[in-house]
Amino acid sequence: MSGISKWLMVIGAIIFAIGFISQFINIGKLPGDIVIKKGNTTFYFPVVTSILLSIILSAIFYFIGRFR
Repeated sequence: MSGISKWLMVIGAIIFAIGFISQFINIGKLPGDIVIKKGNTTFYFPVVTSILLSIILSAIFYFIGRFR
């Protein structure tokens, strides 16, 4: 296999693993996330969840780049 196909398979496997694990870990609805309910409409904006995921992904990519 060429280089790009290996990377696509690795990225797909990582996305699959994250999706599978996220079923068991409740990472959404943290304190600080914005939830507005009015009538039959609910608006959910995950501010703290987005910041937490950004920090985690930044750390992962930093270590991947550091040891590459």
